Amino acid sequence: MTQSASARIDTLDAIRGAAVMGILIMNIVDMAMPGYAYYNPYYYGGSEGANFLTWAISYALFDGKMRGLFTMMFGASMALILQRAFESGESPARVHYSRMFWLLVFGMIHVWLIWYGDILVLYSVAGMIAYFAWRWRTKTLVWVGVALLVLKLVAAIFTYDAMEQIRQEGRSPDATVEAREQWEQLQAQIELPSVESQLAGYRGSYADALEARIPLTMYILTAAHPLAMPDTLALIFFGMALFRLGFFSGEWSPRTYRRIAVWGFVICVPLHIPLILMNDADRFSPITLHLTEAIHLTLLRPWLTLAHASVVVLFMQSHHARWLAERLTAAGRAAFTNYLGTSIVCTLIFNGYGLGLYGHLERWQSYLIVLPVWALILLWSKPWLEKFEYGPLEWLWRSLSRGKPQPFVKVLKNSPGTPDAPARSSHP
Repeated sequence: MTQSASARIDTLDAIRGAAVMGILIMNIVDMAMPGYAYYNPYYYGGSEGANFLTWAISYALFDGKMRGLFTMMFGASMALILQRAFESGESPARVHYSRMFWLLVFGMIHVWLIWYGDILVLYSVAGMIAYFAWRWRTKTLVWVGVALLVLKLVAAIFTYDAMEQIRQEGRSPDATVEAREQWEQLQAQIELPSVESQLAGYRGSYADALEARIPLTMYILTAAHPLAMPDTLALIFFGMALFRLGFFSGEWSPRTYRRIAVWGFVICVPLHIPLILMNDADRFSPITLHLTEAIHLTLLRPWLTLAHASVVVLFMQSHHARWLAERLTAAGRAAFTNYLGTSIVCTLIFNGYGLGLYGHLERWQSYLIVLPVWALILLWSKPWLEKFEYGPLEWLWRSLSRGKPQPFVKVLKNSPGTPDAPARSSHP
């Protein structure tokens, strides 16, 4: 592998490392306190001063954007792995669907036994669908992705309009019996788990947490994931297209990346303000959130996701702080282990069968946990990958997908009496 090719793969891994670390900025709230606090600062965790400011900044800069970046990188990895399988004479379909099957298994273990906020199940199903698009032309991938985002936004507008009409008619002083019944039925559908039940469950034993997790897990798998499928597929398609165009491997000019970063932040961050005001005026009703979520996920998130990616590429191109670049790259090479490992570490910190901090921190205080977890990710990934070919879960996933144990302990290239080490891949 040439030095330039290695540098391009390092850039891909660094973006993935930034994404898997950045996801914790949003997930930490969902892990530290009753889950709807993620969307509604009035629900739990504090709604004034530093707490509201923390929510607003996270919403504008990171909500959905880090997951969006992770999703685009998933699409980029798909394109890379499928192309390599094709070029090596393997069956791309066999390689891909074996990977997606085992990813689904890992996701089901994660969502049921560790933490309900899983994205692996969604990725595995979306990946199975996206396989049929990997040979599409780059322009086709982009335009189908745009169409999926438009579809999501239009569907959300119609759904919001219908729910809002039911709310207004049902709450009207002269509402008919039928209108009141429809409003009551809608309220029952959007009713949230009580704060008390979540506090009791996650502050209790593992069995208590498991019981509390069941309704949220069912909601994630049966409602949230189907709603997220259009934009997830869109971002996977964008990731495939941008990988082909060399965006994620740093092949564009620094000037272009700077423009994307600056204009992405300057234009899109302020556009979150009317969405914040709209939600706040309605006390973050699930009805209003249904619309504002679709707006920021379809119109604002893609651009801010690219802005975040551009910042990482510029950092890698600058050749500054090489120690950090190397550790960020290693974190991306072990992104699967770091993603699941973060869930295990954080649930042990917050849940009752661990340190029991669940619900005891204010929103801003929960972010104090993020920094040491980031430090842990950066500290372990590089020395591990200096000795082993893959992260532990990457190795397990690859071995299961291939149907046989893969090389694990790193062998020094051209050492006397040993074969050359396998070429490094940016993803299992």
